Amino acid sequence: MTALTLSTAAASGLRADAIVVGVAKGPKGPVVAPGAEAVDKAYDGGLAGILETLGASGSEGEVTKLPAPSGFKAPVVVAVGLGAVPEEDAGFDAEVLRRAAGVAARALAGAKKAAFALPIQDAADAGAVAEGARLGAYGFDAYKETGRGDAAKNGKGPLGEVTLLGGKPRDAAYKAAVARATAVTEELNRARDLVNTPPNDLNPESFAAVATAAGKEHGIKVQVLDEKALAKGGYGGILGVGAGSAAGPRLVKLSYTSAKATKHLAFVGKGITYDSGGISLKPAGHNETMKCDMAGAAAVFAAVVTAARLGLEVNVTGWLALAENMPSGSATRPGDVLRMYSGKTVEVLNTDAEGRLVLADALWKASEEKPDAIVDVATLTGAMVLALGNRTFGVMANDDAFRASIVEAAEEVGEESWPMPLPEHLRKGMDSPTADMANMGERMGGGLVAGLFLREFVGEGITWAHLDIAGPAFNEAGPFGYTPKGGTGSAVRTLVRLAELTAAGDLG
Repeated sequence: MTALTLSTAAASGLRADAIVVGVAKGPKGPVVAPGAEAVDKAYDGGLAGILETLGASGSEGEVTKLPAPSGFKAPVVVAVGLGAVPEEDAGFDAEVLRRAAGVAARALAGAKKAAFALPIQDAADAGAVAEGARLGAYGFDAYKETGRGDAAKNGKGPLGEVTLLGGKPRDAAYKAAVARATAVTEELNRARDLVNTPPNDLNPESFAAVATAAGKEHGIKVQVLDEKALAKGGYGGILGVGAGSAAGPRLVKLSYTSAKATKHLAFVGKGITYDSGGISLKPAGHNETMKCDMAGAAAVFAAVVTAARLGLEVNVTGWLALAENMPSGSATRPGDVLRMYSGKTVEVLNTDAEGRLVLADALWKASEEKPDAIVDVATLTGAMVLALGNRTFGVMANDDAFRASIVEAAEEVGEESWPMPLPEHLRKGMDSPTADMANMGERMGGGLVAGLFLREFVGEGITWAHLDIAGPAFNEAGPFGYTPKGGTGSAVRTLVRLAELTAAGDLG
């Protein structure tokens, strides 16, 4: 992971491979952002003009490299676009800083050290830059042969070290902000690693082992239910989904407790380590990225570990519903009826609507502990991608105020989300003549139908929300901002922020 330090040193005397500065888009051309005054002065106040001559405009995500001024120990200046100049006396938005830092970190792949002289007004800004830089510097090359992978061939591994100029290394608030950014980004990047790991190496058993090891490291109690325990407990949903695979399913419980906690949150994650669709096999072209179908469980795992590392004064329980959905002679068939952990029976009309089945068992189990709120996270439906695109997750809930709080928390940490309804008229489509309900309903509004299905398995009186991260969990396009290609770690920061707000008494 990229190392982080705070420094009040002068940019000119810092030994680094590059100095990163910000440039905004002004009404008459690029404008050098605060933080880069010393660099601009070394160019005799002409940095903006030089950048304009080189074609820079200050647009968000733009990167311009130029030789450092005479006397600087760093050989290169990297100017990263911040977008529009903020209104007078207003600083740059935290998400703008995150994205700029992420773009710069990606542009400096292969460098050993860079000094970031971006506009930092306070500790929160320092945290945003630190977060963006570490997320942007992420790379996954575990399966690339030494000397043959792109990173090795081009000499462009992740940026090694970031020094935040303008930071205050002795200030408690600044140190806390960087420490928080370190914990969040390390665990979010671990979630990315899990999503990117191929399914021949990551199955329910090995995922459970990763969770168990992390629990020992961070003082989190971990309980793993294997096939025998699941069968004894009557977890028909999880067992039904995993019935066709040689890799048995698991239900993993991670419990972080604080002696000062007065609230209890439960996070539930869909963990389909590979989704072939089962007997309702996915068509060609839809299987290749299905290793990402455990991104919800990865997000929950990362959020619980982060809460423990930050020592938040809230009890957080994570439930990882893990299975591999495969077709075989033992697989669940369309038309089969499963008896869920709650006792409710479900007719399986489509084995590719499997995520809701494993979540249903985990939601009911989580409800037994009577937490103050439950949030489930899942790459659940293609319908949500059609509705909201590839960068925004949908939020459904049985409480409008709680749903609004989640959307606000997501916006605060830089994750795009959108409140979605749970229309009652769509529930009837899941009526079954054979069982208590079916796992499918009307095709139109399929993402909302899935949310209505999950709501059936939330205990009475418990506040609940459902995050469908099918769009943003896995980025098949090129990298942008601090988001890499592949696993993104979607929803981790939102869950951590919910835990922080709950600990502070600011969330319900």
